[in-house]
Amino acid sequence: MSAITDQNVWDVVVVGAGPAGSSAARVAAERGSTVLLVDRARFPRYKTCGGGLIGISIDHVPASVLDTVERRVGTVRFTLRGGSSTSHTEDRAFLSMVQRERFDDALAAAAVAAGATFVDGVLVKSVREEEFVVLATNQGEIRARAVVGADGTNGQCGRYVGVATGGVDLALELEITTPAVRRGWNEEVFFDWGEDAGSYAWMFPKDDILTVGVIQAKGSPDATRRYLDRWVGQLGLEDAEVQRSTGHLTQWRRDDSPLRRGRVIVAGDAAGLLDPWTREGISFALRSGTWAGEAAADGEHALEGYVGRVVAELGPEVRAGARLLRVFERHPRLVHLVIARSAIGSRLFVAVCRGQKTLAGIIRNRFARVALLVVSTRPTR
Repeated sequence: MSAITDQNVWDVVVVGAGPAGSSAARVAAERGSTVLLVDRARFPRYKTCGGGLIGISIDHVPASVLDTVERRVGTVRFTLRGGSSTSHTEDRAFLSMVQRERFDDALAAAAVAAGATFVDGVLVKSVREEEFVVLATNQGEIRARAVVGADGTNGQCGRYVGVATGGVDLALELEITTPAVRRGWNEEVFFDWGEDAGSYAWMFPKDDILTVGVIQAKGSPDATRRYLDRWVGQLGLEDAEVQRSTGHLTQWRRDDSPLRRGRVIVAGDAAGLLDPWTREGISFALRSGTWAGEAAADGEHALEGYVGRVVAELGPEVRAGARLLRVFERHPRLVHLVIARSAIGSRLFVAVCRGQKTLAGIIRNRFARVALLVVSTRPTR
């Protein structure tokens, strides 16, 4: 008998074993549900991602998963369109670096330790609801009392629920082998604000590699590729060995986008939950996945409560990020000056990284609201 048919009906089936899915499976299992976690990939699998964990993310993972942290950084460096750099250093590290291959595998292992069954290599082909939720897969049909869809931006669950996007970006990323320690990059992250509206580049250090990437609005892949080439040149890494070259799409939800259809709820990337400005999504995945697992385990009556919690707690963060993205697209130089060259801006950046503040909380400040209003009405430069 296949593991996915060990149960005639599972209490909870989670589709996708990234941070959102594994968190949902772990929490639902801890609450006593029979839980099946499936993913189309074979684990451990590579995932295109900068792999930076902010404080909110650290607060939402089991202690065992923290063993996958490879670097903790306390210095951030900024440039605008490849110009002169400005750096800010803290006494304590404010960002943690992971390789998503190890991080996601550890999260899935934590779900299994809690009692979930994990089966990889399972492709979900369709979703329908009858007496139970029925998932048609390449390994047969799976029946569940509730389904958590955490299968990414192009997954079947988001399609079934009807997730509507407010924007889509293309990210290109390289994993580069380099003598990073000798260059002093082992405890530093580096950002560049790009020439095209809303674009930026990053460099994140890990144990053996540098993760180097760029992101901007989908639709100009050649321009995105040229930006990546310029960024690699700016870092002086043209001749370094490239272990991987990958790309992926990120998306954020429209404010009226659904999070539930019947007994299927979506979390993480599948729900379009991320910060549209920074494109940070791991903290959104971990939080929404945890809440989704709780709701799915508690029964159908709790699913609408999950929707309300996401709308109330994460909705303002998505809206704040979208608002700041619009300001950044129009006034990148001003944003650079505020974050990189002012003490207040640098402190706020670090506070967000540490999880002490959120963008939504900052925008609720009266002074910040007035400043954003003034900037939004200024001519584009």
